[in-house]
Amino acid sequence: MAELPGIVVTGASGRMGQMLVRMIADSPKARLVGALERAGHAWIGQDVGTAMGGAALGVTVTDDALEVFAKAQGVVDFTTPAATVEFAALAAQARAVHVIGTTGLEDAHLARISAAARHAVIVRAGNMSLGVNLLTRLTQKVAQALDADWDIEIVEAHHRMKVDAPSGTALMLGQAAADGRGVALRDAMVAGRHGISDARGHGEIGFASIRGGDIVGEHDVIFAAAGERIILRHVATDRAIFARGALRACLWGQGQRPGEYDMMDVLGL
Repeated sequence: MAELPGIVVTGASGRMGQMLVRMIADSPKARLVGALERAGHAWIGQDVGTAMGGAALGVTVTDDALEVFAKAQGVVDFTTPAATVEFAALAAQARAVHVIGTTGLEDAHLARISAAARHAVIVRAGNMSLGVNLLTRLTQKVAQALDADWDIEIVEAHHRMKVDAPSGTALMLGQAAADGRGVALRDAMVAGRHGISDARGHGEIGFASIRGGDIVGEHDVIFAAAGERIILRHVATDRAIFARGALRACLWGQGQRPGEYDMMDVLGL
């Protein structure tokens, strides 16, 4: 029987990191072989299980990405854009599948990720849940079916600690709407309206962001025309859906050809 794929979790002390550590450690399909944190973090040198307040897992938290990636077949990464592009290069050197759930990535970051994907499998998605990816596909189909007389607005809500807006999921939905209409999102996007402005432009794709409390994630795609509205909605109540999706993506990526993939590929959508 072949050895189970070994997976490293970056940002192990974060909410998603801890959830991923527990899920991988309990999985019958994967092994936890590394837990990574930034240099100087209080968890460095501790067993990740005991650092999390539980039983030891036999994996010591480290800040040496190169060393820990070398023994891994997969890396699951929900960190920051600057860290993610560095991890992408190192994961590519190790030929490890790199699953990226980091949001707030800009064009310069994406270019470096694309370069790394020439050598290894990268699965990147603004949201790892099955429901959101189905919503994304539905958004594209509805936008394709309706003309520009239907206004598109995307409203997203997240917890008060989230630092990027619009969310990566909202941007993914906006891209799906733009693809459905055959336009470039950068040309149609309007985010964060404020004050007195001109009337809504024809064909705009609007974004509104709400931050408060412990909201896990809520996304509405509103298609509004004279006399009627279509509202597509997804509500996440448990972050475990993202961890399950990320683990599924990491396992799916084993044996795939180098390149950039997304959850649509993983889910066969």
